[in-house]
Amino acid sequence: MSDDEFRAAMSRLAAGVVLITAHEPPLAEDGPRGDDVGMTATAFMSVSLDPPLVLVSLRNGSRMDDLLAEQPMWGASVLSESQRHIAGRFSMKGRISDRLLFEDTAYTRGELCGAPLMGGALAVLECRTEQRVEAGDHTLVIGRVLKAGLPSADGGPLTYFRGRYRHLG
Repeated sequence: MSDDEFRAAMSRLAAGVVLITAHEPPLAEDGPRGDDVGMTATAFMSVSLDPPLVLVSLRNGSRMDDLLAEQPMWGASVLSESQRHIAGRFSMKGRISDRLLFEDTAYTRGELCGAPLMGGALAVLECRTEQRVEAGDHTLVIGRVLKAGLPSADGGPLTYFRGRYRHLG
């Protein structure tokens, strides 16, 4: 089986779209405030109710993979169909700096995780990494959900199917 055959088969699996965020602490205590980092994920799922666990798959060596190897606290925002622009912005290759990506995006800072949580998201989660599992060219990060919120009840979920963002209906 070729990579293209596998990719084509997996593109037929519809997935929800989530923005994973974390706050990278400053390098020095007296330095600037640190950076917010974000990435669009479609490989995200609920793992357990007791305890509440979720899983996100991160490409090995990505900025988020490197950051979450050091920073155990992170956030997840389940994007609504009206947030396609946010998903696209945080999934661009060769993109601009994360600081600029967050600049004109409405968000609140997670009370426990310190990460940006998107305003208008269908749900937001604050998580702490419980386990990291190497899986091929990705790392599966299992996080304990410490806090969940429902900032918006408007609209349906943003989904990803056959290589494009879509909405239900």
